[in-house]
Amino acid sequence: MARNITYREALNEALAQEMERDESVVVMGEDNAGGAGSPGEDDAWGGVLGVTKGLYHKFPGRVLDTPISESAFIGAAIGAATAGLRPVAELMFVDFMGVCFDQIYNQAAKFRYMFGGKAVTPVVIRTMYGAGLRAAAQHSQCLYSLFTHIPGLKVVMPATPYDAKGLMIQAIRDNDPVMFFEHKALYDLTGPVPEESYTLPFGEANVVREGGDVTIVTLGRMVHTSLEAAGRLGADGVQCEVIDLRTTSPLDEDTVLDSVEGTGRLVVVDESHPRCSVAADISALAVRKAFGALQAPVEMVTAPHTPVPFSSALEDLYIPDAQRIVNAVKAVTGWTR
Repeated sequence: MARNITYREALNEALAQEMERDESVVVMGEDNAGGAGSPGEDDAWGGVLGVTKGLYHKFPGRVLDTPISESAFIGAAIGAATAGLRPVAELMFVDFMGVCFDQIYNQAAKFRYMFGGKAVTPVVIRTMYGAGLRAAAQHSQCLYSLFTHIPGLKVVMPATPYDAKGLMIQAIRDNDPVMFFEHKALYDLTGPVPEESYTLPFGEANVVREGGDVTIVTLGRMVHTSLEAAGRLGADGVQCEVIDLRTTSPLDEDTVLDSVEGTGRLVVVDESHPRCSVAADISALAVRKAFGALQAPVEMVTAPHTPVPFSSALEDLYIPDAQRIVNAVKAVTGWTR
């Protein structure tokens, strides 16, 4: 049975159901257990935005506070995964990846390969990304492209509460390290989510809107911005097919290429910087494998190649919006109205 809950609640429910099902699942991070017992607080804070709130009392000893040392607790989570646990570690902002990057890309990502498939590392690293909350240049970046580049990591980016729950459960059950990206502007988004446990497979994109004129490939928060643009365009007779990648590693090439071969036009929408980005990767994929079908050059709608500004006016200009997507679709269709 489905009911409408928030993206935050969907993640919390996924964690609770998996912790109930499997005693090897543990949660750790900064302030995951903090606050409990302090004046005015009966429960733990549940992390910086409350995703793990309520789990501390339900699962004694399995919701762990960590020092403010990402290198320590991400390393501990990876080590615990190799020893039989299934840790879900919260890297508060993806911008802090530099402190613990060696543990992720040089250790966890390579264990299965280096040990001939005998080592498994079932660790999930939850992290927040994205601009829009006036968090400035060090707390607003979209760094999923860096992790997508690394073999051995799975990279997941749910856009809806339904996807957040299903992909989180799949991530916890997966035997490889998973980078789980949560856009901070989506936590209060509501949508239908089944009460029962379910999984969504990695590497299967979701066609969230069908159309025959232009393919829009996107991910994360930009799914909703792309749907807004597609709605405007549809009212004027331009039908866009919108594809939510859901995961960037593994990547569902077939769904993207099938759509491009059907529409002949491609716009890629990506909140990250344009150089060496998911947008650049999808554009290259289309040019390499569907060039004969393309009737126009591929258009990319991305943030500029600059740090995220703190100024609210500049940050609003920095984030790709529906009008920029509309303009890109106009460019590939030659539509002049």
